[in-house]
Amino acid sequence: MIKKRIIWLVACILFFVNAHPQEKVVALKYGNMDSWVTRTIHESAVIGGNDKTLYEVGPTQHIDGNKEYHNLGNSPWGTSNVLARVSGITKTNNTVFREKRDKGYCARLETHIERVKVLGLVNINVLAAGSLFLGDMVEPITGTKNGEKYQNWGVPFNTRPKALRFDYRFKASGEPNRIKLTGFGGSSEVKGKDKAIVILLLQKRTEDAKGNITAKRVGTMVVTYDQSTNGWNNGATYEILYGDIRKNPKYNAETMNLRNIDYARNSKGNNVLVKETGWASANETPTHLLLQFTSSHGGAYIGSPGNTLWIDNVKLVY
Repeated sequence: MIKKRIIWLVACILFFVNAHPQEKVVALKYGNMDSWVTRTIHESAVIGGNDKTLYEVGPTQHIDGNKEYHNLGNSPWGTSNVLARVSGITKTNNTVFREKRDKGYCARLETHIERVKVLGLVNINVLAAGSLFLGDMVEPITGTKNGEKYQNWGVPFNTRPKALRFDYRFKASGEPNRIKLTGFGGSSEVKGKDKAIVILLLQKRTEDAKGNITAKRVGTMVVTYDQSTNGWNNGATYEILYGDIRKNPKYNAETMNLRNIDYARNSKGNNVLVKETGWASANETPTHLLLQFTSSHGGAYIGSPGNTLWIDNVKLVY
């Protein structure tokens, strides 16, 4: 009788373990958003000569002066906060902010219009969305055309997480449509409500002798938000889909299809276009992880001023 009870107890334990496997949660470096680099940039006198503060996710420290920024402390995080020099004028854009949350901080991503006006020289109005991503920016920005080429998109990565987890809150602008504002000329209307978007991609990249980069898509997770939240949603968890997901009910062709718009730094030190050429097998191991949180969707210079996304405690679930 005792032997049967022991066997029954062991069987119950094994069933429970198999039915409820223990998950492993790994926080991304600096993903708790509690540590920030602050930068004081002195804008050109011709546009007011103001001192502006830019925020970068990394080891706590302050940098004073118009210095090109490179990720510090092995931080994997880049932002859309940039130092620009256009027509000899030094200007900043700040759309990602450090904000107090409980006993630490979080990241606040905002969509707004950045304006520069100098009589007889330049008159630039650009819509800028707040973007927090894995990678880095190449500074200084020297123009508004093809802004993606300044972004080094993704970090080396070779594991297969099950899901992405983070805390967020969102405030929608309330506008029924978006605008496109590229820098010169007026704005144009883009149909459809603006959304915040979170994109996670796993890629297997290959570089040829000329430095061109191609990639197969290994894993995909995309989620959008178009309704304001009532405070924070903590521990939001989203499954990563592996392999060719075009027949998966969760597949959205508009947001999850193969991409040919992203740039990455090759072995020669140049930012080149990454061309996704197909879907990898479902059991493939990636070489790079791409992750981006953005306050507006639809691409560069498109969105609704006022869209705001807060992000905190970014983790991978295994």
